[in-house]
Amino acid sequence: MTRLQTLPVALQKRIQNRSLLKVISGLNNFNPESVFRISKAAGLGGADLLDIACEPKLVELALEASNLPVCVSSVEPQLFPHAVKAGASIVEIGNFDSFYPDGRFFSADEVLSLAIESRRLLPEVVLSVTVPHKLPLDSQAQLALNLAQNGVDLIQTEGGTSSHPISPGNLGLIEKASPTLAATLAITAALKEGHHDVPVICASGLSEVTIPMAISVGANGVGIGSAVNKLNTELAMIATVKGLRQALDSFKLVATINQ
Repeated sequence: MTRLQTLPVALQKRIQNRSLLKVISGLNNFNPESVFRISKAAGLGGADLLDIACEPKLVELALEASNLPVCVSSVEPQLFPHAVKAGASIVEIGNFDSFYPDGRFFSADEVLSLAIESRRLLPEVVLSVTVPHKLPLDSQAQLALNLAQNGVDLIQTEGGTSSHPISPGNLGLIEKASPTLAATLAITAALKEGHHDVPVICASGLSEVTIPMAISVGANGVGIGSAVNKLNTELAMIATVKGLRQALDSFKLVATINQ
């Protein structure tokens, strides 16, 4: 049995069917009220997975509010075991977007080292790793291969916070998502060529317009952060998650019919 098979069956099916919707509250968001609102909205809106900061009390809060599996994100592997004991199903190295404004960048070697340490600490727990988009695309692809070879179960892309679209409307949304879409295409191609069956989650900068593109370039699912967690009301969050869920499911339905 693989580690992914330890996840809830519904979550496994979403990954296999390439229709996973993950809502991200933020690696540095330790505000209980905010995490509760986002978690509740994710559950009510139809998300499949919740990604929160790595803190045991937040894990308990998110589970109560959402009734969804929880992934905890951090760049400090030693924090993971306590979060897993609190109920987290997945641990994740990353997301790194929040560090870039302070000039903190992560090298490929550093990310690989963090992944290896995480796997050593939690050999039976599903491990996801974000590939820093600041790396050139070929380096991102090589890092993904190295991660797969070292027991990483899921790989996530990023790029939205450093993308600065210049066009309005749909074209601007596509420009916003272009870094993470390009990374997803490069990484999924490299994994396939290397015969590694590691699911990829395309995250950061996505919208209802670009979610179908993420699946088209090879993603098994999408991660949505600021499009939800920056909203001011729970009602707006729920509506946004529902819209994202519909965009993902509608695309998958059309793709299935056209097969």
